[in-house]
Amino acid sequence: MRLGFWNRSLGIRPEDNWKTELFAGIISYFSVVYIVMVNAAILHDAGMPIQAAMVATLLTSIVGCLLMAFGGKSPIIVVPGMGINAFFTYTLVHSMKLSWQEALAVVTVTGILFAIVAFTSLYRMISQAIPSNLQHGITVGIGLFLTFIGLQKSGIVIAHQTTFVAIGHFNDPSVIVACVTLLLALVLFVRDVKGGLLISILVGTGLAFLLGAVNTSQKVEAGQTFQQYGKVFAQLSWSNMGQMVFWIAIFLLLLIVVFENIGLIASQVAMIDRPENFKGSLRALAVANIFAGIFGSSPVVAAAESTAGIAAGARTGLSSLVSAILFGATFFIIPILTLIPDSAIAPILIVIGGLMVQSVREMDFTDLTEAFPAFLIMVMIPFTYSIVDGMAFGFIAYPIVKLAQNRGREVSPVLYGISLLFVANFVLNALL
Repeated sequence: MRLGFWNRSLGIRPEDNWKTELFAGIISYFSVVYIVMVNAAILHDAGMPIQAAMVATLLTSIVGCLLMAFGGKSPIIVVPGMGINAFFTYTLVHSMKLSWQEALAVVTVTGILFAIVAFTSLYRMISQAIPSNLQHGITVGIGLFLTFIGLQKSGIVIAHQTTFVAIGHFNDPSVIVACVTLLLALVLFVRDVKGGLLISILVGTGLAFLLGAVNTSQKVEAGQTFQQYGKVFAQLSWSNMGQMVFWIAIFLLLLIVVFENIGLIASQVAMIDRPENFKGSLRALAVANIFAGIFGSSPVVAAAESTAGIAAGARTGLSSLVSAILFGATFFIIPILTLIPDSAIAPILIVIGGLMVQSVREMDFTDLTEAFPAFLIMVMIPFTYSIVDGMAFGFIAYPIVKLAQNRGREVSPVLYGISLLFVANFVLNALL
C-alpha cells in the first residue's frame, strides 16, 4: 500500500526501476550543485551576503525539486537559472536601480503571474506571439553577457580608458587560476565527465590556495550563516510598487522566465517520452518561482543539467526527490563553500555562456526581417551591459522592418504592444 502511494505520487510506472531513479538523482545533483556557488556569487554582486545567498539558493532548489517531484512527477531539477540571475543582478539592480529587496518583490510577483499563465492557456498565447528568432536571440545575448561577466570577474579582461576593454595581466595569480580552471572545465565538458563543472571549481579552488589567491582571513561559522540569512528571508520591499520601473521589470522578467521554461520543459518531457507531464511540470515550476522571491533568490528554471539524470535512466519524480535531499545535505558545507574564490567560479560563467550561444543554430538568417532584429538583441545585451536595453532594440526593430516590407500582418498584436512598451520605457528614461 505504501509503495503504491509513492508510485502514484512520483509518477512511477511498473516499467520504471527504483535503483536507476536513485542513481540518476545523484548524478543530476552532482551535475548541477555548482549553481550553489555560482548563483550566490552573482546575488552577492547585487548586495546580498554571500552565505545568505547560498542558503537562499539551496532552499529554493530544495522546494523547487520537491514541487517537481510530486507536482510535475518528472526527473527535472529546479534551480535558479543562469542568465536569469544575471538579469536580476546586473539589470534589475545595477541598471534599473532597484534595491535587491525590491528585485525580490519583482521575482515574487513574476512568480504569481507565471502561475496564472501556467494554470491557463496564456502560456501558449505568449509563446506563439514572440518570433522564435527573437526568443533564441535573447538566449544568445544573455550567453554573451554571462561570458563577458565571467571574463571580467576572472581578470582575463580588464577595463581600459581608450578601448574600454583590454586583456588582463597574466602574472596575476587569480588570472592564472581562472585560465587553468577554464581549460579544465572545457576538457571535462567535451569529454562528458559527470559533475565536470563542480570538479573544475574544486580544482580551481585548490590551485588558488596554492598560489595564494584566496582570502582565508574571513572564517564563517554555521550559526553566523543562518543569522545572515535572517536578513534576506522574506525581505521583499514594495516601496517602488507604484513606479513604472517596477512593472516594466516584472513584465520583462516574466517574458524571459516563460520563454526559457516552456522550451526547457517541453524538450525534457519529450526526452523521457512523457509529454503528458508538461502541464504539471510547468505549474510546479511556476509555483517554485513564487517561493524563490520569498526565500531570497533569483527565479528558477528547469535546469538543462537535468538531461544528465535523464541520460542515466531517470523517468520519474523520484530522481528529483533524491536531488532535493542531497541539496538539503549541502547545508552542512556552506562555511567551506564560502572559501571558493571568484577566479574558480568566473570560468564556469564563460562555459555556460558558450553553451547558451549554441541557440544561434536554431535561428533563421535567410530572412533579414527576422535575422537583423535578433542580431541587435544578441549584440546589444552585452554591449549595453543591460538585458532590458538589448531586448528593446530587437523588439522595436522587428515591427519596423516588417512594416518596411509591407509585411506588418506577420507581427502579432501582442508584439506590437511589447514594442510600444519598450519605446515608452526609452522615452520615460530620457525625460526623467
